Amino acid sequence: MVRLELDQVVIRRMKEDDIEVVKALIKEGSEGTENRLILHILTRPLCLFVLAVLSSVLRCLVHSFILALAIPVFLLTVFLKLTMPRSVGVLGSSRPYWDYVGSSYRGITDETLDNPYSSISGKTPGTKKSRRRIGCKDKDKETSSEKVTPEREQAAGQVWVADREGEIVGCIFRESEPRGGIRRICRLVTGCWYRREGLGRLLVQSLEKRERELGATRVFTHVPYPSKVGEAFFRKLGYQQLGETVNEEEEEDDEVKKETPERGFMGNPLTKVFYKHL
Repeated sequence: MVRLELDQVVIRRMKEDDIEVVKALIKEGSEGTENRLILHILTRPLCLFVLAVLSSVLRCLVHSFILALAIPVFLLTVFLKLTMPRSVGVLGSSRPYWDYVGSSYRGITDETLDNPYSSISGKTPGTKKSRRRIGCKDKDKETSSEKVTPEREQAAGQVWVADREGEIVGCIFRESEPRGGIRRICRLVTGCWYRREGLGRLLVQSLEKRERELGATRVFTHVPYPSKVGEAFFRKLGYQQLGETVNEEEEEDDEVKKETPERGFMGNPLTKVFYKHL
């Protein structure tokens, strides 16, 4: 683990040259999430019942108890990998989808978020030229492969990156769906070398502060169902799980009703919804 000086971190909007670095960071941060989600689905009672029925049928055809058990599980696993929504599969989060990341840099890319640690230490964080840049060939390929429309740009949301002397060490996504005072954090990733250093908390709280100043009153976030670490993290930041307690305010709130967990095979929930009043 590398010691991270939070007062030297600049939280800024993602730029076009950051796209490939951010994608690599997301893949690294969500490694194993898809497999955990598939295991979660396979162990649900209804899914186990379906697998048991299929195994019983195959037992009469293949005359092998092991094959009768393995074949349904293998086929269902392949099916889930092919059909699981990209928003909660490899990425381990809610919208926007993976292919919209390359559109998220558009807008005011020189914006920055307040870093409270800088005010406390009295230091002014600076940025250097990024250490990781995509080549001209990759950049041209990225630009030419995407047709960015105003609708796509709106759906892509905003990406804020944590820049430490030119190195992107974390990122947070905010969905741009216009819903009055409602906001959604749809992805949060920190580099594997900079975890448990307070970087995730800094990203979330800095974004919350900005959205509060812009008039937001509530923020939602979707956490992958098997992610106990993500669940504990947001609880520490004051978030509560939707539907965890009987709340008359929740039942009567139309915006709350719009926030439903992502669902996969046979309607099994893939995410848990958390929210916080700003």
